[in-house]
Amino acid sequence: MATVSREPFGSTQDGEVVDLFTLKNGRGLEVQAISFGATITSLKTPDRDGASADIVLGFESLQPYLDGSPYFGAIIGRYGNRIGGAAFELAGQVHRLAANNGENHLHGGDRGFDKVVWEGETFQGDNEAGVVFSHVSPDGDEGYPGTLSVRVTYTLTDKNELVVDYSATTDRATPVNLTQHSYFNLAGHGSGDILGHELMLAADAITPVGDGLIPSGVLVPVEGTPFDFRTPHPIGERIESDHPQMVFGAGYDHNWVLNGTQVEGMNLVGRVYEPTTGRTLEVLTEEPGVQFYSGNFLDGSDVGKGGVVYGRRSGFCLETQHFPDSPNKPEFPSTVLEVGEVHTTKTVFRFGVG
Repeated sequence: MATVSREPFGSTQDGEVVDLFTLKNGRGLEVQAISFGATITSLKTPDRDGASADIVLGFESLQPYLDGSPYFGAIIGRYGNRIGGAAFELAGQVHRLAANNGENHLHGGDRGFDKVVWEGETFQGDNEAGVVFSHVSPDGDEGYPGTLSVRVTYTLTDKNELVVDYSATTDRATPVNLTQHSYFNLAGHGSGDILGHELMLAADAITPVGDGLIPSGVLVPVEGTPFDFRTPHPIGERIESDHPQMVFGAGYDHNWVLNGTQVEGMNLVGRVYEPTTGRTLEVLTEEPGVQFYSGNFLDGSDVGKGGVVYGRRSGFCLETQHFPDSPNKPEFPSTVLEVGEVHTTKTVFRFGVG
């Protein structure tokens, strides 16, 4: 039977109480998340021998999250990924955003959704348990128009799935691109780099980038490049390639355009297999793209759970999303949420062994 519990995790400098939610199913999967940033702090799952390990990077206490992290486990908003020039035009009006990534805007700005305290409400059934996080972003927040009301639901099922449901409404047209930013290491969060993980991505193209990692607006096929993961390859096999896109990203830090392979009515993102433990991760989504990031900018400055130093490429992210810089790229699928509409999207992280 699935269970959920709640306990205090600390307080912000402003006195806001942060809670820790623990979800468990009957098959050895446990997920912990805090209300600061709706952040997943721990995810424990068994290997092929039944031994459990925590497979996400994170911290044991609140303060390192308050001090700032590379978005470990957080919900990203209003806009996941980058917006070029830290500005966009909508309905004839230019909206200027925080330039917190060089001259560009990244992951919602200086105080994005990863840095606010969300409201949390638990629920429980025979085959699932979860928490609903909610947050209201006021008009003008980080430069975005409209009051945006957001709900993110984490549901842990007896199928060893973590289901992430997003919904949002607005009182003024605004771009919305929410994503989950966990860093995974299927061998265990303290086990070293992820270069031996074998990755498959159901994507035929990427949105190539220039300086600042802003897409050009075209789609480029992955065939014949280090970006072709349509069949499984170790992450580290081609990561030191001199391909120009690999140089821009210092490794993999790009948006893959999903090819529409359907599994249970959702887009298949891909599958990751870790050979030493047998752990697998399959990702399904309703989004058109995924940012695969190989942890290139982790540099050992973050000391995580158990005193583990998170060095370069010690975790990977699969951030399901609309494409980067879509507000400035009319050729990309639109991210604009209109008044009266409800933004809804779902991503499933499915854990197993192989």
